[in-house]
Amino acid sequence: MDLDLLARQEEALVFDSFDENTAWKVGAILVEVARARNAPVVVNIRTPNRTLFHAALPGAVPANDEWARRKSNLVLREHQSSRRFGMALQTKNKTLADHGIDFADYADHGGSFPLRVKNVGVIGAITVSGLASHEDHDMIVGVLVELLGVRL
Repeated sequence: MDLDLLARQEEALVFDSFDENTAWKVGAILVEVARARNAPVVVNIRTPNRTLFHAALPGAVPANDEWARRKSNLVLREHQSSRRFGMALQTKNKTLADHGIDFADYADHGGSFPLRVKNVGVIGAITVSGLASHEDHDMIVGVLVELLGVRL
């Protein structure tokens, strides 16, 4: 996957509005998809100061919660997906530390996606943690494509 495609995903997957009911709907769909795949993941939807949805599926471990926190922290800081940010660093042979970002609180692995609202901007992060980096990311994108009726 290239950086341009990741940027296009972020530009296209935008909500008209978002509230607690929307968070529940998105989270529940992600849980359904994860259950259908027997995916041992954590699903988390949060704003900078509030958790709107959180679920841990069978097989997920406490470390998945920690990875979700760190990946979503990066999205909230950089306003781009954790996968896109991480891939951009890789192409430059850079690390989080090169940007003064502490790996203890931030993770540049795929699986957290900016929660963007039209005419508002990024208000939160949608995160999946427990699979391979690209699979976490792709699960979120797949659900948002269907939910928002967007073609990429």
